[in-house]
Amino acid sequence: MKIAIAHDHTATHLKDALLFLLAEKGEGIKDFGNMEYPDGAKAVGNSIASGESDLGLLLCGTGAGMCMAANKMKGIRAVLATEPYTARLAREHNDAQVLCIGARVVGIELAKTIVEAFLEGKFEGGRHQTRVEKFMAFES
Repeated sequence: MKIAIAHDHTATHLKDALLFLLAEKGEGIKDFGNMEYPDGAKAVGNSIASGESDLGLLLCGTGAGMCMAANKMKGIRAVLATEPYTARLAREHNDAQVLCIGARVVGIELAKTIVEAFLEGKFEGGRHQTRVEKFMAFES
């Protein structure tokens, strides 16, 4: 699996720790580096939309700016998670492709468990597919 990552200036320390975790897990990484949050969200969203990356990880101070920007991109489903349960269910029920984390809100060890939960989650389809289709139709 290939994961696209971008962060702003507040999240460099968190990105470094998460890159190490992802490398240990053998994940492919496309690191866009330090960018203002709208630019980072666009880079990661485009990487997913083009098929270059499977999932995305966006890191900023609260995670909110990255999440709002990513969700403006056509076809992208981003979630802001501060604990693992939300991250996993966003994948399983909402087919989220992008995880956003706030470096000023979440510590490094908790962020690692959030990322692991997100990666472990698999979209369940079924009744969830219908719901995802309904909210994705908001784009048209």
